[in-house]
Amino acid sequence: MTLTNPSALVNQLVDFLRQELAQRGFKKVVVGLSGGVDSAVVARLCQEAIGENLHALLMPSSVSSKESVEHALLLCERFNLSHHIQSIAPLELAFRELHPEATPLRIGNACARFRMITLYDFSFKENRLVIGTGNKSEILLGYGTLYGDTACALNPIGDLYKTEIFQLAKFLSIPDEIIQKAPSADLFEGQSDEKELGFSYNDMDQLLFDHIELKLSKEELLAKGHAKELVEMVLKRISTNKFKSEMPPIAQVRGRL
Repeated sequence: MTLTNPSALVNQLVDFLRQELAQRGFKKVVVGLSGGVDSAVVARLCQEAIGENLHALLMPSSVSSKESVEHALLLCERFNLSHHIQSIAPLELAFRELHPEATPLRIGNACARFRMITLYDFSFKENRLVIGTGNKSEILLGYGTLYGDTACALNPIGDLYKTEIFQLAKFLSIPDEIIQKAPSADLFEGQSDEKELGFSYNDMDQLLFDHIELKLSKEELLAKGHAKELVEMVLKRISTNKFKSEMPPIAQVRGRL
C-alpha cells in the first residue's frame, strides 16, 4: 500500500476542504491537535487549504503524556499554526469524583467526549467548523469513541488507511518525532493502538485493503496468507462496530394519513 502520487492526493484533499467549507458558508476551522500523526496531517491539509484561518486546539487530560503536548506544540511552532491549550483535566476530575469505580477505558471515553464538547463550544464561539482526524483503519475497526473523537463536520482523511497517513505525513514534512512514535489515542497512561488491537497497522491495513477494496471473503483472506486470528478479529470488529459510522436508524411511521 504505497501512495503513488502524494502531491495529487494533497491537492485533492485541499480542494475537498475548500469546496465543503464554501458550500457550508464557513471560512474558518478548528482542529483538535493531539500530538499524533493523524491530527498533524489534518492540520497541515487545513493550512494548505485556508492558511491562517486554521486554529489548533490542544486539550490534554491528566493522563496525557508530556510527549503528546510537546509534539503538538512542535508542529504548531514548525508551521506557525495559531493555537491554544485548554486542559480538560477539570472535567475529567469531576467525572472521576462522580464515578470513582470508573475503569481507565470509561475515563478515556469520557475524556474523548469532553474534547468533543470543548471543540464544539469553541466552534460555536468562533464560528469555525470542526474538522475530523479519524483515518479509514480506525473507522472500519470502530476504534474510536462514538460522539467523541469521531464527531466532526468534515473529515479529509477518512478514506485513507493509517499506513497511508504515515506516508502522507512524510510528504507534508511532519516532524519525525510525530511520525516515528507508536500511535496512541492517549486515552489512558501507557495506551497504544497496536498494543490494544493486538496487531500492527501494517498487517491490519493490508487485510482491510484486501477485504474492503478487493472484496476478498474470509476464505480468500485466509488463502492469501493472512493470520486466522487477525482475520477473525478484523471481521468481527467491522461487523460489531459498523453502527459507529452510521446515522441512527429512524423508525418509519406507517398509517399516518
